[in-house]
Amino acid sequence: MNPGLVVKLRPAGPWRTGPDSGARNRVDPIYHSDSLYAAVTAAMSTLGMRDEWLDATARHPESPAVRFSSCFPFVGEVSFIVPPRSIWPPMGGAPVSAAKVRWKSARFVPVSLVAAILDGQALQEEQWTVDGVSECLLPAGCPGPFRTSVRWNAAIDRLTGSADRHATACIEFRQDAGLWAIVSFGDEERHARWAGPVRGALKLLTDSGFGGERSRGWGRSAQPEFVEGALPDMILPRAAESPARPLAPPQPQLVPDSPAPEPIETAPEAGSPTQHDEGATPPQPEPDSPTPEPIETAPETGSPARPLAPPPAQPQPRADRATSHWLLSLFTPGPDDAVDWKRGNYTVVARGGRIESSAGFGERKKQLQMVAEGSVLVAGEAIRGMAPDVAPDGFAHPVFRAGFALSIPLPSLSRDREGAV
Repeated sequence: MNPGLVVKLRPAGPWRTGPDSGARNRVDPIYHSDSLYAAVTAAMSTLGMRDEWLDATARHPESPAVRFSSCFPFVGEVSFIVPPRSIWPPMGGAPVSAAKVRWKSARFVPVSLVAAILDGQALQEEQWTVDGVSECLLPAGCPGPFRTSVRWNAAIDRLTGSADRHATACIEFRQDAGLWAIVSFGDEERHARWAGPVRGALKLLTDSGFGGERSRGWGRSAQPEFVEGALPDMILPRAAESPARPLAPPQPQLVPDSPAPEPIETAPEAGSPTQHDEGATPPQPEPDSPTPEPIETAPETGSPARPLAPPPAQPQPRADRATSHWLLSLFTPGPDDAVDWKRGNYTVVARGGRIESSAGFGERKKQLQMVAEGSVLVAGEAIRGMAPDVAPDGFAHPVFRAGFALSIPLPSLSRDREGAV
């Protein structure tokens, strides 16, 4: 187990996280782990700790001192997360055409729901609803944590006086809602060294802002809330030895001693549907990169960006030692990551964007395919990941994109479905 830190951010206004397509009239409800790492690195540079921070993380891929998950929504005391693809969506006893809840439409589910499903508990359809705007699975009758909105602006040409009207999409959170993320430290020594600076960087970012349109005051939040603990028990407590029972709407806490939901009545045990293949077309790089990527002024040392593919000479895990890893961050496989790509259940996303640097502001980064949050990878040992250099050829310095894995091992389930999509 590793020392962990849960961070909760309560936005003080609109936030903008651009989608992978780069469309200005759309937003992504997930603030991805690579963007969070980039924002923290920019704050570390302001605090005068950039080089030491990069040495401990991006330049130390074998064992980075700190890893970040992506940021997921919460409302009140209910925190949501991207569930493991190997167990979601569940399959009830009723035919699909008669189902009351379209489980597949839920991108985010309550944290306690994942542990409950892994513990063999069954879901009651009449107790749940999917909020179409936030894509969150909510207790029936509860509003979603946020909504999307479009803000209109006009750019004025000072020479001619002509106006160019344009729109930008953003996320507006409820008063009791926001985003939360996980910080994992390599060991107690690294926790003692970096817990304070990471807290300081996040506090600085609540004033300067996360994501896009920061010059307009977007992306700011109240001072962050921190919860210390140990991973993975903070997120996925050890399953209690109890018979399967129906699952009622949860009220989970992001602390190890969270109370379990109370049972109400018997329902059929949840299963999982058969897998299907889905083709994915890599989107175009996002034109308005929300946060500056971490940089360094030393000679180029990072490795060139490349599409997602297992290294040719990569060892395969032994069947008797294989473990399923549930990703809570974006992931770029490193040369020593013995992932069995013929098993598991995963999907990839294309990440691009533009550089914010005095050496070449606005230049396009190399596009990189990364394994998405919620993917389940099968590997013999813990997966690590890497931070490849995505700067264009001939650029003055490396531009790192963090692909370190923050994952949680899953218990073996006979109903796990496997296959890459």
